Amino acid sequence: MSENHVARATVEIPASAEKVWDTLVDPESTWMLGARVTSTYVVGVPITFEGQWDGKPFQDHGEILEVDRPQRLRYTHFSPLSGRPDVPENYHLLTFTFEEHDGSTDVTLEQDGNGSAEEAAHATANWEQVLGALRDAVARDASTGSSS
Repeated sequence: MSENHVARATVEIPASAEKVWDTLVDPESTWMLGARVTSTYVVGVPITFEGQWDGKPFQDHGEILEVDRPQRLRYTHFSPLSGRPDVPENYHLLTFTFEEHDGSTDVTLEQDGNGSAEEAAHATANWEQVLGALRDAVARDASTGSSS
C-alpha cells in the first residue's frame, strides 16, 4: 500500500523479556514519557494514554489486538492531537516485539499507517525517544527492586 509507510524503532534493554513486559504494562510506569497507559491487556479491550505533549493535555486511545506475553503486543492507536477525525482509517497499528538474548531484550516498535516517508521518519524519532524511556524505566525498576 503506497500510503502505508512503517515507522520502526529498536532498543536493547539489559533485562529479561518478562521484566520489560512487566514495566510496559504497569500503569504506574513512566515509559510513555510521563503519560499514564491503562489497559487490562486482553484482546478486544481499550487502551488509553493520558498525559501532556508539548504542554497540551491529551487522551489517546486504541484497542488491544494481540497479546503474546512476552513476545508480542499489538494495538491500535489514535491521537486527537493529530488533528484528524477519529475514524478507523486514521488509527495507527502499533506492534511491539521482544527478542531476548544473552540477558538482554531487543524491543522493536513498528507503527504502520503513516501517510508519507516524512511522517514515518517523524514517528520513528518519537518512538526512539519512547523506547529510550522504557529502557530507563526498566533500569529504575531494577535498581529499586520493583516487581513491575
